[in-house]
Amino acid sequence: MGLQDTLNAFKAEFEKKVPEEALAVMHGATRDLRNSGILNGAVKVGDRLPAFNLQDEAGETVSSSALLEKGPLVISFFRGAWCPYCMLELKALSDIAADVRAEGAEIVVISPQTPDKSKAMVEKEGLQLSILSDAGTDFAKQLGVSFVLPEPLREIYGKLGGFTLPEYNGDDSWRLPMPTRLIVGQDGVVKYAEVDADYTVRPEPADTLAALRGLQKAAA
Repeated sequence: MGLQDTLNAFKAEFEKKVPEEALAVMHGATRDLRNSGILNGAVKVGDRLPAFNLQDEAGETVSSSALLEKGPLVISFFRGAWCPYCMLELKALSDIAADVRAEGAEIVVISPQTPDKSKAMVEKEGLQLSILSDAGTDFAKQLGVSFVLPEPLREIYGKLGGFTLPEYNGDDSWRLPMPTRLIVGQDGVVKYAEVDADYTVRPEPADTLAALRGLQKAAA
């Protein structure tokens, strides 16, 4: 079963437990985000990746320049450990991490949550991934994939999950990244880009790996 099949199955079961009024707000927010035109300004193939210096889960600073010196870079944006869709995606990405590295590339996940939250998550789940903290989604903003969570959703998320984003992210911006998966060549240019306004839709890790292998073969 592919990642999206797993996400669809989870969504079907999850939505059975959510009040209709809350579902209407959640679906409406996704529709509004898509209709806002945000995807028109999102990162695309051919764009140059802005440089970043972000803290990993251990509190160490990681730079895009240092990563790209070693090889291509696979980047995935992650909302937070509180998001079950994100966790399913993260585990699927962890499963292909060794294959990505075998291609001479590195894979990193970028999230607005604090390094402490990421460290606890990585240790608990045994993830083979590095989680970089993008405070306030400042880097995601440069890629055009950051948005502010609407007020009605803040209340619903709090009731359903018993949390607030400021608790996870360490700021009160209420910003999140859209699902985004990139492959960046050593030249710093985006070679592959998948972005969606629907947080329940994620690119297949197998497709990302196949695209990476194709790019590496073409460059050989």
